[in-house]
Amino acid sequence: MVLKGDSCLLNGRKPFFLPEGTHEIGATECVILRVSRLGKGIAPKFAARYYDAVAPGVDFIAMDLLRKAQAAGKPWTQAIAFDYSLAIGEWNDVRSDDVRSTKDSLVLSPEEAIAEASKTMTIRQGDLIYIQKKQAPRLVQKEEIIRMEIDGEEKLYCKIK
Repeated sequence: MVLKGDSCLLNGRKPFFLPEGTHEIGATECVILRVSRLGKGIAPKFAARYYDAVAPGVDFIAMDLLRKAQAAGKPWTQAIAFDYSLAIGEWNDVRSDDVRSTKDSLVLSPEEAIAEASKTMTIRQGDLIYIQKKQAPRLVQKEEIIRMEIDGEEKLYCKIK
């Protein structure tokens, strides 16, 4: 599980600026859940009651810094939780079945993610839980544009600068 502070969020159609000190930024698509109520120790069968919206997202990772941290046995924070490292698209109100179409491509189902997060901490209204897709990060380049759609409508636009 990864915790990111609010300085990690990149909202709207703002560009992602390649951070200094790294030369290899990877991007992984994800689904972001918006928590709608307070809970701890939530069973997966009740987890659908704990989120009310979903958005597409892109999780940026400093791949070179991650490899260095892993090799040295150090925390990965600098590589994965830097400013603006999580781009968030437009929110969509959801029912639990609305995420089923992407469920198989995710590392965890929304219900599993909520259950896991709530094992060790209390989740609160407004918290965000992001679930990565089952894919290796792909490297991004300056001037690249990342777009994500839901039902044919563009919900995330992020230019790399």
